[in-house]
Amino acid sequence: MNIGDRMSTILSQLKPLKIGDLTAKLPIIQGGMGVGISLSSLAGAVAGAGGIGIISTAQIGFREPDFAEHPQEANLRAIGSELQKARAIAKGGIVGFNIMVATKNYAEYVKTAVKAGADLIISGAGLPVSLPEYVKGTATKIAPIVSSVKAATVICRMWDRKYQTAPDLVVVEGPLAGGHLGFDREKLTELEVDMPHAAETFHQAEYDEEVRGIIALVKKYAQKYGKSIPVVTAGGIYDHADVMHQMELGADGVQVATRFVTTEECDAPMAYKQAYLDAKEEDIVIVKSPVGMPGRAIKNAFLKELEKGRQAVTHCYQCLEHCDPAKIPYCITQALVNAARGDEDHALIFCGGNAWRAEKIETVEGVMRALCEG
Repeated sequence: MNIGDRMSTILSQLKPLKIGDLTAKLPIIQGGMGVGISLSSLAGAVAGAGGIGIISTAQIGFREPDFAEHPQEANLRAIGSELQKARAIAKGGIVGFNIMVATKNYAEYVKTAVKAGADLIISGAGLPVSLPEYVKGTATKIAPIVSSVKAATVICRMWDRKYQTAPDLVVVEGPLAGGHLGFDREKLTELEVDMPHAAETFHQAEYDEEVRGIIALVKKYAQKYGKSIPVVTAGGIYDHADVMHQMELGADGVQVATRFVTTEECDAPMAYKQAYLDAKEEDIVIVKSPVGMPGRAIKNAFLKELEKGRQAVTHCYQCLEHCDPAKIPYCITQALVNAARGDEDHALIFCGGNAWRAEKIETVEGVMRALCEG
């Protein structure tokens, strides 16, 4: 089957993802991964393959020569350069940014991304209550990340009352996601996803009801504002069966991150990708992050060392809005930059609940095909 025939087959199974006047041929968003894991190479490749590529702004300028002394200036500068590089390989596809609400000077990051020409901004790690203010009068689409009906209700109601608007897209991130999670430890325990083999013990049916509830809520705001608001689900989506399960729940698309790490195009160093390839199911654990949220990562020498006690912070990168270097267990920027530079023994290696399933280095096109065709 040639590429044209293959694409026709895929499109007959899955509908394009429409976000306002933007249309992705395939309903696949590549999730943002920082530091330095989803930059221009991965995001551009996914966009070029018909999906939506997302660049993470989390310490995006870590390769800039002045990053240590002037992290914010380096990061804001890198937003524009990474988007430009992604555009060059995206074949006219959709490219956006993931910007954490917990980021210090969050508004400046959003405004810089908008000015650079971002198609879409996805925002989580907190509720992006003021996001509409920063994109007003522009073509940039906005999407909050939520994990519960309660969170979706809060953000939709607040945007409705304060800005007389609704999201252009809603991302629902489930408890099998990687990196920072929108659940407290108690909820993770209740859903039985806070221990190894989480994909097997996960109370899927219970959380499916939460997803359906969010979809129903979003439809009400879509009707109020006379527009379509697609809902995209995320967290533990690894293969075609996972994609189709979400579609059956009523999702308009899926967001996938972990599966893209072990691709040739991913911006992560080979040592990072190898950690995924070497990981066993029992190596994937829940960690406490200085951000103040639980996270999911691969247990390695760094996490084992942390069990002995906190690691003193020797340099502050001004990354989080609320952070006391004297009290946090470790510097998350340093741990994530170490990961992005290949120093895996001193790194925090975030991953999703299915990272252990990675067996080989793939291509973005191959992953897209596997997700869409099976």
